[in-house]
Amino acid sequence: MQSFDLIVIGAGSGLNVSSAAAEMGMKIAVVEKGPMGGTCLNRGCIPSKIIIHSADVAEIIQKSKLFGINAKINSVDFAKITSRASNLVDKEAKEIEEAINKDKNTTLFKVEAKFIGERTLKIGKEIIKGNKVIIAAGTRPSVPPIEGLKDVNYITSDEALRLKKQPKIMTILGGGYIAAELAHFYGALGTKINIVQRAKFLIPNEDEEVSRKFTEIFKKKYNVLTEFNATKVSKKGNKFIVIAKSKNKNKKLISDELLVATGRIPNTDLLDVKKTNVKTNEKGFIKTNEYLETTAKNIWALGDIVGKFLFKHSANLEAEYVYSNAILNKKTKIDYNAMPHAIFTLPQIAGVGLREQDLKQKKIDYATGKYDFIKSGMGLALQDNEGFVKIFAGRKTKKILGCHILGTDASTLIHEVIVAMKNNLPVDAIANAVHVHPALSEVVQRAVNGIEW
Repeated sequence: MQSFDLIVIGAGSGLNVSSAAAEMGMKIAVVEKGPMGGTCLNRGCIPSKIIIHSADVAEIIQKSKLFGINAKINSVDFAKITSRASNLVDKEAKEIEEAINKDKNTTLFKVEAKFIGERTLKIGKEIIKGNKVIIAAGTRPSVPPIEGLKDVNYITSDEALRLKKQPKIMTILGGGYIAAELAHFYGALGTKINIVQRAKFLIPNEDEEVSRKFTEIFKKKYNVLTEFNATKVSKKGNKFIVIAKSKNKNKKLISDELLVATGRIPNTDLLDVKKTNVKTNEKGFIKTNEYLETTAKNIWALGDIVGKFLFKHSANLEAEYVYSNAILNKKTKIDYNAMPHAIFTLPQIAGVGLREQDLKQKKIDYATGKYDFIKSGMGLALQDNEGFVKIFAGRKTKKILGCHILGTDASTLIHEVIVAMKNNLPVDAIANAVHVHPALSEVVQRAVNGIEW
């Protein structure tokens, strides 16, 4: 049995800790069966945003007549689009692996691991033990128990990012951010899209007004069935057949590709974490305290497997605190304040802080400001008729409680609000800052100026 100062399970944000610990001279084991870089690099945010940019370009071309330009898409080299993304991320993953293998203080185990005892793992035929362990093993696509689904060759987001042939018709089960982004990618490039969503709106975890507006926009582009459940899946020849049911209707959807995008589940079961006394919640995510300590001594957890926020930027933040707490022994409570997110659809969506439904549920005394993109100079230039900024502030404190944006460059515009919130500044900080005219950022300032106190 080999012993290590630190074992890190998962080669995503966990590498932020392992590499820093290795520089301090600690003896490190990194356990990762798949490619280096984790979900974000290999199966998530990086390849998806590379291919989605092609979809954004396609949408601009399709709308070119609005701006006096008669352009059209002659053809789509679909294999080139997905291969470009795959080649870029595979190259980076390989470079990360080469760097790990060159590090004299780090041993990489590229095999599946399972806990068999206290901070003890069986990896292949070997057994290793760590004085300290960090679990950063992420999540995987969740597959619902739909009749016939396991008998057909459906795809998840993992495969959807690497298809070489563009489907003519795709049915997507699920209506969250992964389903929405992939619907945008395939749909903008010409695939006919069916979406089966159980909830009343798409992206239901957003501010309700954003979810409602986004659903309205997508229903104009695609065949979106909200408040429908997929009850049966089968295949006839090369065609997938999905039976979807609502309270009053049954729908039969036929497509040449079936994408299951119904959420993510943690990999705690594959690791058998209970063998090392790590407790999980009812959904299988690891329970951690404010120091990201698990229920087992000298074991910490970070990233998607913790289930606080399933974002790369939140995992990187957690890695900073785990490094401080586990390696430097400086006990620091993690600060999740002003944790933002974005959805890279068209229109883009971004949010930070509380949603309006949260404020109402918590009975917080708040004031709202809202501004439409089209009322600003740049919004008019871009012809963004649907975008808006919605911001909430405490009626007495004037502190920002939340902000939600739907529209062009929402993922960038939200950062002005993030900085103000993280530094506990009142909305006046945004209102009093001079904004470039007619930059799109004026919509954020004007939303603030429009708060009805």
